[in-house]
Amino acid sequence: MAFRDQVAAMDAQLLEVLGDEAMIEGRDEPVPGFFSAPWLQPKIGRINTGVREPVFAVRIAEANGIKEGQHLVCLLAPEDGGGRYVITKREPDGTGWINLILREVR
Repeated sequence: MAFRDQVAAMDAQLLEVLGDEAMIEGRDEPVPGFFSAPWLQPKIGRINTGVREPVFAVRIAEANGIKEGQHLVCLLAPEDGGGRYVITKREPDGTGWINLILREVR
């Protein structure tokens, strides 16, 4: 088995056990990935802010056709970050995954 195939199999197992799902505008099936919403600290000064940058990481194969401006609904409980978002940016991380940078829709 080629290395790429082994990595794809490992990714699939991790997503099955630890992954999250999201519905993305234009898709009929949930997209597997990993949701996170880290708190951002200001780069200058010592002001404490309540700024978050939610991210939904997907494999490159799942990212085909996903564009900035599309809506994403994270299928988690609201207290875990579930809810409606807009995809504001796509950032490849160099490991075969793309981070979809999100903005919460209220």
